[in-house]
Amino acid sequence: MTTGDDRKDAVRREIAAFIPHLRRFARYLVQNPEWADDLVQECLVRAVASLDRYEDGTNLKAWLFTILRNIYKNDLRKSANRRRVEEDLTHEASTHSKPGQEAAVALQEVRHAFAHLSPEHREILLLTAVEGVGYEEAGEMLDIPIGTVRSRVSRARARLTELLGQANTDDAGLTATEETGGTEAANRLKGG
Repeated sequence: MTTGDDRKDAVRREIAAFIPHLRRFARYLVQNPEWADDLVQECLVRAVASLDRYEDGTNLKAWLFTILRNIYKNDLRKSANRRRVEEDLTHEASTHSKPGQEAAVALQEVRHAFAHLSPEHREILLLTAVEGVGYEEAGEMLDIPIGTVRSRVSRARARLTELLGQANTDDAGLTATEETGGTEAANRLKGG
């Protein structure tokens, strides 16, 4: 094998290690497992086909997330029913009953609230809160200034907190988060 082939094999192995991160990002981004899997598959195909354009020493995870994000945006642009697609993402019908455990219920409420965030807010929270990407790196991935990243994170957290407050308020005026003490996932997404 040549040195170029060794390099490509090494990068392919690195790409394979990021598949779970890509799947999680795609599933939260589109809220549809089949579409998410299609996005990841297309991302992997394009990444492997473009290995000659990948520069050693650059952030492979950011490169892959950018490819996936661009595929998602292209899918939305191509869709003649873009409005219907976005509506489906935010109004996805629940096909299962809520679990009895308090933490599972709270997590479901976070998922539901998360699905009602704007695509920009979902995307920025996915990168920073779920994937743990730093603000500077997120700005590079999204091609926006770091100030815009900070602003979007702040607005997204505020909106998520607002949605969780609306979803959790019961007749007694207490929220499920107050009753259960909250969950780690909810607190992380809200910045706590």
